[in-house]
Amino acid sequence: MTTDHRDPRRPRANGPTDVAGHEVRAEGTTLPTLPGDTHAHVQAETATGSRTLWGDAWRRLRKNKLAIVGLVWIVAVLIMTISADLWVPPLFGDPLAVNTTPGASLQAPSLTHPFGTDKLGRDVLSRVVYGARVSLTVGVLAVSISLAIGLLLGALSGYYGRFVDSLVMRSADVFFAFPYILFAIALIAVLGPSYRNVFIAIGILGWPSIARVFRSSILSVKENEYVDAARAMGASDFRIMFRHIMPNAIAPIIVYGTMSIGGAIITEAALSFLGMGVQPPTPSWGLMLSDAKSLMFRAPWLTIWPGFAILTTVLAFVLMGDGMRDALDVKMKD
Repeated sequence: MTTDHRDPRRPRANGPTDVAGHEVRAEGTTLPTLPGDTHAHVQAETATGSRTLWGDAWRRLRKNKLAIVGLVWIVAVLIMTISADLWVPPLFGDPLAVNTTPGASLQAPSLTHPFGTDKLGRDVLSRVVYGARVSLTVGVLAVSISLAIGLLLGALSGYYGRFVDSLVMRSADVFFAFPYILFAIALIAVLGPSYRNVFIAIGILGWPSIARVFRSSILSVKENEYVDAARAMGASDFRIMFRHIMPNAIAPIIVYGTMSIGGAIITEAALSFLGMGVQPPTPSWGLMLSDAKSLMFRAPWLTIWPGFAILTTVLAFVLMGDGMRDALDVKMKD
């Protein structure tokens, strides 16, 4: 006589069972759970779905208060600059129009002009807002150029090595040998000072750092077993690079690119301050500081607000990049 050890609380099996009397189900089906049932925890984890690197990164990023502050400030500046044409000219006037009304120049901050006016009677708030458009555009376009060149050369250097690696890295060393600002001034002197040439020069000078970072990331990723498996299955170099290596090596570049936007904004402001960047009457934070340097004590608001805009915007990108670095680190624990 045999004894049935099956749990009396569990419904009788209608299908095949194993030696312990547990019902065998097809893949994808679940058994009813009971209080204290050891299957319940596994089923609950399965129901939540698989976790991904980017999902975990976003969850960790949301816990970083400083990174969220930086992200909120960047989004606020973007919204403000994109919508500037709708509200700035009607409320504060055209940032390019000279106001010849007596007493209009160098007005202190007031309800009519919250940031005051400059020596030509133009509203400082209006020029700061439109200067943000120039700075952000230069920063994004310059970093985009650097990324396009740096990713390509870094990928070729890290994947093929040998002669290609030596050629790319020695070329990067040549760029590193020159002082950054002086090299940018020399390029702009050749290309001519203009809004377009500023981000072209900054973009061309920014690729060596990105190439080095991406090369290091590829060197560590390409030694993984899944890359060897793809190569053994006959995958082309192009497919291995863009399908298997780059998606797993791009995280450091996202962090570096975010921080580089802040650096590009500072470089543009420095070049404009020296008269080699954006040219008048286009509003630029660096150009506004250059125009206000002789009036620093007579009209301090002319330097305070452009300087504050540069400080907060660059700091926001640095905080955001620092938070993304921690969020994308797979070694971080929740």
